Amino acid sequence: MACGVRRTMLKPSPHHIPFHETTYHYLMVRNAHLLLLALLLVLLSGCEATEPWVEVKGERYYVEIADTDETRTRGLMFRDELANNRGMLFIFSRDEPRSFWMRNTRIPLDIIYIDSDWRVVSIVHNARPCRTRQCPSYPSTGPARYVLEVNAGHAQRLGLAPGDEVTVGNLPQPGN
Repeated sequence: MACGVRRTMLKPSPHHIPFHETTYHYLMVRNAHLLLLALLLVLLSGCEATEPWVEVKGERYYVEIADTDETRTRGLMFRDELANNRGMLFIFSRDEPRSFWMRNTRIPLDIIYIDSDWRVVSIVHNARPCRTRQCPSYPSTGPARYVLEVNAGHAQRLGLAPGDEVTVGNLPQPGN
């Protein structure tokens, strides 16, 4: 012994797991997590593939469908945000003059009236939220069967105009 330093042999603890076993366990857990993440990504990517969508001027919006009195009445009320590639499509049984309002709607919207031939009838740009009892209404300039609501500014950014064609996919069939 030099300078009072005592040398001892390190003995493995009874709870000690050899290095190769801990590495193996770590890799198995990590691989299981990666596999789970990959599966989740595949499942989530398939969601948009089956969701209803509306495309205007090459821009695709995945839409919630409002095709009952209850869902049409509620619309996008009480929402604090709407993703840029999202919207709501209101479906009615026939072409008629339509009028929407923004009561209890918290985000500004573009309201796009569409006829049964999937052509834009008219557009309300930047309809403002309304939290009072006396909210203005925003009528169509002609008969419309469908109404698309998207974030305010999108119609103008796309250069959308009356007469433009709208393409749709994955819409529910009438009666479903």
